[in-house]
Amino acid sequence: MNLQYITDSSGQTTGVFIPINEWNDLKSRFKGIDQEGLEVPEWHKEVVRKRMELYKSNPDQALDFDAALDQIEKAL
Repeated sequence: MNLQYITDSSGQTTGVFIPINEWNDLKSRFKGIDQEGLEVPEWHKEVVRKRMELYKSNPDQALDFDAALDQIEKAL
C-alpha cells in the first residue's frame, strides 16, 4: 500500500493520504469502511455502564491483560 503521511509543522503525524485506487480496493474488501460514523447501540452502552459499575464496586477482582491471558491459556 502506497500511503503518504501528513505531518504538521512540529513533525506530528496528523493524517494519512490513501491513493484512490487503493481506497476503492479497501472499500470492496471491507464493506462499510467508508461509513462516516457508526452509532453505538444503546444496549451496548448499557452493558459497558454495568461492567464499569461492577469494576468500581470490586476493583480487586479485575485482572490485568497478561493475567487474564494466563488464565485462558491454563484453561485450554
